[in-house]
Amino acid sequence: MEMVVFIVYCVLSYWAVGQTIFANKIQIGSMKDVFLTRFVLGVLLGLILIPVAILKKLCSH
Repeated sequence: MEMVVFIVYCVLSYWAVGQTIFANKIQIGSMKDVFLTRFVLGVLLGLILIPVAILKKLCSH
């Protein structure tokens, strides 16, 4: 059960990094580097970025 929660957290945090930190930015590099950067930032800052991304998404519509 913990693994399922961690996978959902990783997916949401990866999405949140794309919606907040890297919004409207072009990333140059290999796909591996771009993915790992977003993944690590998401895991480290996910608790902060997930609510911010949800609020940003709700307020933009």
